[in-house]
Amino acid sequence: MFIKKWYLNYFKKIKKILYLYNYININKKIIKNNKYKHLWIQCENCFGLNYKKFFKSKMNICEQCGYHLKINSLDRIDLLINLNTYKSINENIISLTKIEFYSEEESYKNYLTYYQKKTGLYEAIHTGIGKLYKKKIALGIMDFKFMGGSMGTVVGEKITRLIEYAILKNIPLLIFCSSGGARMQEGSLSLIQMAKISSILYKYKKKKLFFISILTSPTTGGVLASFGMLGDIIISEPNTYIAFAGKRVIEQTLNQKISENLQKSEYLFKKGIFDIIVPRNILKNILNELLYFHIYN
Repeated sequence: MFIKKWYLNYFKKIKKILYLYNYININKKIIKNNKYKHLWIQCENCFGLNYKKFFKSKMNICEQCGYHLKINSLDRIDLLINLNTYKSINENIISLTKIEFYSEEESYKNYLTYYQKKTGLYEAIHTGIGKLYKKKIALGIMDFKFMGGSMGTVVGEKITRLIEYAILKNIPLLIFCSSGGARMQEGSLSLIQMAKISSILYKYKKKKLFFISILTSPTTGGVLASFGMLGDIIISEPNTYIAFAGKRVIEQTLNQKISENLQKSEYLFKKGIFDIIVPRNILKNILNELLYFHIYN
């Protein structure tokens, strides 16, 4: 009886593996066919296909497995802020510092111009004021598509000015982190932004104002080590990559292998690194409740 049951379970597992294998291969063939490629977005987790027309309305969450794919800063504003209430501030700030690394094939200025044309953004963060339901908030949203969301002098200045505005108007502050860390092309100037933002956040908190930090994939390096972990409430999206140093760097330093899940939000939540994991489709309502609780208590 036991052997029979074991065989049944074994064949069920084999059947499931074969089904997934065929499912992934079929989807890969559809994606490779240029005739239909533009209609679909393939999940990087389960390789399932999501119809592009409805993908934005589903907040870039895979229909098949619930995996949270990356979402750009403009779409995030649309999902979070009431219609026609968002106003950008300090949008056109540019750096006047000329930094060049002659070992690189392209100049830093050309890199910036390339990403500005590619993304339609001036820099790696949107900052502005808007309404989340009835509550006015100061909002910063980093965009990984612009040079990996790296933090340079302009990003640091925009966040600093946003916090100063929030202090002046006595309003809550929300920052969505998505970054590869400090921008190496700007050297030590990019590292100074960590201290600069942390010091203005200290002034913000002295006024008993409310700061929520939302970690999205990936949040690493200097961004994580500064304002990313300074929120009164720290929220993470599911399956978010959160780390100060990358897996390869840690393994080379320690001379040992580390777990694949060590830098995932689900593992870090169990270790008490942040407060809560919130799926994207209910994030707006959760933020509204937190803001309501803070304002009226």
